[in-house]
Amino acid sequence: MDILSSEYFILFLIITLGILIGKVKIFGITLDSSAVIFVALFFGHFGFSVPDIFQQIGLIFFIYSIGIQAGPGFFESFQKKGIQLIIIAALVVVSGSILAFLASFFLEIDNKLIVGLFTGALTSTPGLAAAIESSNSPLASIGYGIAYPFGVIGVILFVRLAPRIFKFNIKKAEEDYEKDISEDYPEITSKNFIVGNVNIVNKTVGDLEIRSMTGANISRIVHDGQAVAPDAESILYKGDLVKAVGTAQSLKKVGLLIGKETKTEVPRSGEFDVQWILVTNKKVVRKTLGELNLFNNYMATVTRIRRSGIDITPNAGSQIRFGDKLMVASSKGNMPAVIKLFGNNVKRLNEADFLPISAGIVIGVLLGILDIPIPGGGVFNLGLSGGVLISGLILSRIGKTGPIIWNVSGPANQLLRQIGLLFFLAAVGTQAGETLVETVKANGAILVSVGVVLTILPMLIAALIGVYVFKTNVLSVFGTLVGGMTSTPGLSAVDSLTDSNAPSIAYATVYPFALVIMIICAQILGAL
Repeated sequence: MDILSSEYFILFLIITLGILIGKVKIFGITLDSSAVIFVALFFGHFGFSVPDIFQQIGLIFFIYSIGIQAGPGFFESFQKKGIQLIIIAALVVVSGSILAFLASFFLEIDNKLIVGLFTGALTSTPGLAAAIESSNSPLASIGYGIAYPFGVIGVILFVRLAPRIFKFNIKKAEEDYEKDISEDYPEITSKNFIVGNVNIVNKTVGDLEIRSMTGANISRIVHDGQAVAPDAESILYKGDLVKAVGTAQSLKKVGLLIGKETKTEVPRSGEFDVQWILVTNKKVVRKTLGELNLFNNYMATVTRIRRSGIDITPNAGSQIRFGDKLMVASSKGNMPAVIKLFGNNVKRLNEADFLPISAGIVIGVLLGILDIPIPGGGVFNLGLSGGVLISGLILSRIGKTGPIIWNVSGPANQLLRQIGLLFFLAAVGTQAGETLVETVKANGAILVSVGVVLTILPMLIAALIGVYVFKTNVLSVFGTLVGGMTSTPGLSAVDSLTDSNAPSIAYATVYPFALVIMIICAQILGAL
């Protein structure tokens, strides 16, 4: 048997070579998984092919994993200042799609080719997936392959040179950002106080309603040298040492309510314990701390919640999510029961339950084929990628339905996404490779020039509007630009300009939205 005639051998050979080439650094830049499509184009040019089924399976896995990953952040990004950043990111993608349409119209470039240039210039593989499905043509892959290399380099050049060209003050932007972020997300700390207010002496923690009065939590009380985890019935005696956890403002209120601050440390007691506990028990997901009634059931207090790297001051209405880390203060005897309640099973967090994945994909496929009526007559449907994407977004936002946890752990999601991406790129690349040379010979210089414009001009438009019209912090604007381009190398370039985490937070805020709007714009362009 001729091994080169085996389509399955060719599939994994393309993936292997693509991964190896993707690891090679040129001027500090790597192509990563995107190198697979260039290897596939080469193999396709010489007549090799990959079974079409891998394109469909790869597309489904890839798009669904994006939906699951993006869901919570996609909906939360519409809150507070995220709206402004989303508008800037939308400017990048929408202006790029409009420029692509104009180039197609005035330069008479096939729209199936132009949508590939658009997704390559904005370095969006999810956009390419949507473009290929909506256009039903391998030309999109060729356009992507032509525009992608400068798309990667152009983003880095822009964020490195723009501060010098437009004389942006990076140092001042750092100071302004730190001032703003301290107001939005005040740091949570702890302080110790001595009970001295005669109005609260001999009253219980429950009677005083300290959490609602101050916004802080009481994590420990020391009476007669013994540290205990308080509950609603715990009595405050004159001279007791109280440890409170909260923001600077809330701790100031605690001092006014309880008594003066002290530097005396709370002694470690063999009967008292404080631990970080990981939420992995499905039964507590989406329940509030009030419903769990930890005070009465376990004599335990949750003093802070760490979610997505941010510490949150908990209250009775705080809803527990899968993967949260909780700082819990409790008596040592009750701590094992609290740990059992929340799970604290790191292995479970990293396990992949395939039932939610397959069920979510089934729902997505059904959504994709559903005919939606249009006012005035006619119908449209979301298509395979649109339906699966919407399914992933909504289900990950819901989080839990009965015993099913829709959220997929980070490592499992990354594996699903990577498998889908590799299968998809190998299949579409070999199809596009058949007509690669003829297309480049006919329109090579024009296509490269259009790709350069589609990379630089949308970023320039969005940057100027973001800084001068919206008055948004320059570092946040740059993070938003690379998030809109879904460019990880671009984020690395921005991070090298500053010690602030402003670019990373802006990138994370708009990235889910940018993925979704890119897919929508690519579908529209591909269907024109």
